[in-house]
Amino acid sequence: QLQLVESGGGLVQAGGSLRLSCVASGRTFRSYGMGWFRQAPGKERDVVATINWSGGVTYYAAGAKGRSTISRDNAKNTVYLQMSNLNPEDTARYYCAARSGTGLGYMATEYHYWGQGTQVTVSS
Repeated sequence: QLQLVESGGGLVQAGGSLRLSCVASGRTFRSYGMGWFRQAPGKERDVVATINWSGGVTYYAAGAKGRSTISRDNAKNTVYLQMSNLNPEDTARYYCAARSGTGLGYMATEYHYWGQGTQVTVSS
């Protein structure tokens, strides 16, 4: 079992930045590909960014590309999502997720472990 705990969400003004963190415990963190997803009320859970086990390969959803950076520190069992130039449409609950396997996962169904999420609210 892998436990994931997110932090770093909050209320930010449009144009601002946030850095989300996700700390993993329970199993070998470096064995998992990691992803950040978000879900707004009444909408599906969508991918924001994903990263492979080593951190050498990343993927960004179109809306996140250029404004977000996913990274990981395997020594600290932590994955990060740095977001900048936030806008009200980025308001959602952001979830950290982990999947077994060496490749990137692009869909929520490919991930096996989930955190509880951290709320990001962007005011206009």
